[in-house]
Amino acid sequence: MSEMPQKLSAQSSKEEEEEDNFALLEQEAILGIMAVEDNNLQVLNALDLAKTQLYHFTAIVIAGMGFFTDAYDLFSISLVTKLLGRLYYTKPDLLKPGTLPPAVSASVTGVALVGTLAGQLFFGWLGDKMGRKKVYGMTLVLMVVCSVASGLSLGHTPKGVMTTLCFFRFWLGFGIGGDYPLSATIMSEYANKKTRGAFIAAVFAMQGFGILFSGIVALITSAGFDHAYKSPTFEENAALSTVPQADYIWRIILMFGSLPAALTYYWRMKMPETARYTALVAKDAKRAAQDMGRVLQVEIESEEAKIEHISRDETNQFGLFSWEFVRRHGLHLFGTCSTWFLLDIAFYSQNLFQKDVFSAVGWIPKAPTMNAVQEVYKIARAQTLIALCSTVPGYWFTVAFIDIIGRFAIQLMGFFFMTVFMFAIAIPYHHWTLEANRIGFIVMYSLTFFFANFGPNATTFVVPAEIFPARLRSTCHGISAAAGKAGAIVGAYGFLYAAQSKDPTKTDAGYPAGIGIKNSLIVLGCINALGMLCTFSVPESKGKSLEEASQETISGQP
Repeated sequence: MSEMPQKLSAQSSKEEEEEDNFALLEQEAILGIMAVEDNNLQVLNALDLAKTQLYHFTAIVIAGMGFFTDAYDLFSISLVTKLLGRLYYTKPDLLKPGTLPPAVSASVTGVALVGTLAGQLFFGWLGDKMGRKKVYGMTLVLMVVCSVASGLSLGHTPKGVMTTLCFFRFWLGFGIGGDYPLSATIMSEYANKKTRGAFIAAVFAMQGFGILFSGIVALITSAGFDHAYKSPTFEENAALSTVPQADYIWRIILMFGSLPAALTYYWRMKMPETARYTALVAKDAKRAAQDMGRVLQVEIESEEAKIEHISRDETNQFGLFSWEFVRRHGLHLFGTCSTWFLLDIAFYSQNLFQKDVFSAVGWIPKAPTMNAVQEVYKIARAQTLIALCSTVPGYWFTVAFIDIIGRFAIQLMGFFFMTVFMFAIAIPYHHWTLEANRIGFIVMYSLTFFFANFGPNATTFVVPAEIFPARLRSTCHGISAAAGKAGAIVGAYGFLYAAQSKDPTKTDAGYPAGIGIKNSLIVLGCINALGMLCTFSVPESKGKSLEEASQETISGQP
């Protein structure tokens, strides 16, 4: 009997020894691959070859919550603009509820886009100068403070309240703008090359949840106030249809956007600087190896001599405003800027036609048949349903397929189907306005949104974070994103005027005659087709390391 435990003990020891040997061989194999692969820095190869781990998902959540907040703050304003009109611009002698004048409406909704454009350029440049992590904290603090301040906008007159609101929303947009290049760059530099596209796209996909959450917050807030403060519709009693307490609704909705960002501040500050910035830009090989060694839980050689050799390599010294950059990346930067610009013209202008879609299915009744709080609820319900059924699924289709079929194919396909569905709506536009055909119009409209998100809306964010050198990556992503926001401004406001009726007697109050909705849709279809052509100037980066995708020469022995 005593022999049995001894045999079991010997067998167990042998199995443990075999497991240790196997683990040692596996580690040696990985290190061997890392040493051979492009003769690259070991710390960069370790990141490229790392299996998907907890730290990848942690980085997605930390960076993604920034985009969650970005989308919440940018899109929540559309939920409350009708309420602002009723609160501050309703006059006793009007037969309809008050609305924001065109100039005020454009300022309230557009000033954040202008701030975002400026923030993308400034923080993108700063991210390459100071490091991704340092600047990342600044943008978050700015977003939290200005989000709260937007809800505290005060003034003795409507003009004073709107001016204060616009001031804080500009700086809110400025902080949001910084999150674009920094989140994309940080995620690209943390990810492995096999699933990098999905990780960056997952960060961007949090926008969908931000839009969805803004609608849910507005639904809950408006439902609570409607239950607590009963009021008649505008038709029944114009003076009592907007209760004074409704002034709290828009403030609560706007301020709530600060909460998700504030919750992630601690973890943002705990993230180490990316190894590619530390090694290739800051030239601190020891710190890069230590930081990534802790993250990956492996021992990584610092290779200080190789970093010194790389820093003396003149082929990697060219700046943004040099002929060498133009030769290597000029076409690529044109491609990322032009496609993002053209996409956002179409994407943001689609919001113009939401009211037609919502009215077609009866989601939003005519304004006089509701009180102020009910109108907020109906608009929020409509936006929430659109986000749930079309916007969110499109983002996650991109996450699922971007590393399988590639960035180029998804972007080309997205622009193609956006063009097809836009022309399908525009050319027989009168056909779709007939009540019997409105369901078809809604399907076409939803598919255009779906293929924007399962298409260029996601890929234009991913690609600029992969195809430019480390020392210019954040800057170039910021420039590309700023081009997109310029397109958003053109789409949201240029087409707001262009889509007005050609008959001056049928335009919205305060607007001049335009080219009409049908012609505006045809122009948008042509813009989508042009985006498809510009996609051919953007290279494919699927399955490549960042150094391969950016043509960054960092190999070679010291």
